[in-house]
Amino acid sequence: MSKKEDIVVVEGEVLEVLPGMKCKVRILGITEGPERIILAYLSGKMKKHFIKIIPGDKVRVEISVYDLQKGRITFRETNLANTYIK
Repeated sequence: MSKKEDIVVVEGEVLEVLPGMKCKVRILGITEGPERIILAYLSGKMKKHFIKIIPGDKVRVEISVYDLQKGRITFRETNLANTYIK
């Protein structure tokens, strides 16, 4: 089994930014059951290019099928309201 088959990609919204480049993310699109909140960290490329995450950002998260409580943020949706304009 390859590693790509063990990953679930979901959309989420950042609720809180924590120290150590970690965030609490609410998974979007779940209609039944309780609201799912996971702990996610920034991927290496996002750290390398200094991409910042703030509460309210829509993000794409990769979650392992073996641990559904932790994930990796791989993409931040562009939102003109959250961007800094000089």
